[in-house]
Amino acid sequence: MKALLAAVLLAVAPAGPPVEPRPFKAPDLVELTALEPGIRLDVRYARSDNFLGQPVYREARAFLQRPAAEALARAHRTLAGKGYGLMVFDGYRPWSVTKAFWDATPDDKKVFVANPARGSRHNRGCAVDVTLYDLATGRAADMGSGYDEASPRSYVTWEGGTKEQLDRRELLRDALAREGFFVYAWEWWHFDYKDWRDYPVLNVPFEEIGRPPAAAPNLP
Repeated sequence: MKALLAAVLLAVAPAGPPVEPRPFKAPDLVELTALEPGIRLDVRYARSDNFLGQPVYREARAFLQRPAAEALARAHRTLAGKGYGLMVFDGYRPWSVTKAFWDATPDDKKVFVANPARGSRHNRGCAVDVTLYDLATGRAADMGSGYDEASPRSYVTWEGGTKEQLDRRELLRDALAREGFFVYAWEWWHFDYKDWRDYPVLNVPFEEIGRPPAAAPNLP
């Protein structure tokens, strides 16, 4: 798998995000934990315990476009009244990583990954993979399936869990829906922000977010 991923990452280097002619809002990616310190992170794509088996991010960080980030922070504060907080697996995702995911995923599992020809809502900074954590213990809540689990247990319509698991999924959906997020039918943890169409597909690495543009060289 490591050799395959390395080949995929090399293969995407000459390619780029889809060309979209319509006008967009200027990107304004915000780091979630800077905006709301109570949001916890479990960024598995910065580690090897993910479906690819190795890191694809250099840094364990999570970003969203500012309106989506502010909406997520409000949902986190609302959930505190129920004894829960938000734990984020992923937010903004560079396009090259989406391309790597697509190329490394078998055809019968591609419902779980975005087609890079269109770009994903993660690439626009308007999608978040998120779960609940217990404020009293700090532990991630049992939601009935694992993150990135490619099975029917991940579907929103799955009814095979315990009442507690299904109630937690509903609590998460309701809290985020009130703030303008809607859930992806095949993944209980994936939520798209309502204004995702307003932003372009991006391919900016985490380490470059917020960095001022390089100054033009002085001409003799």
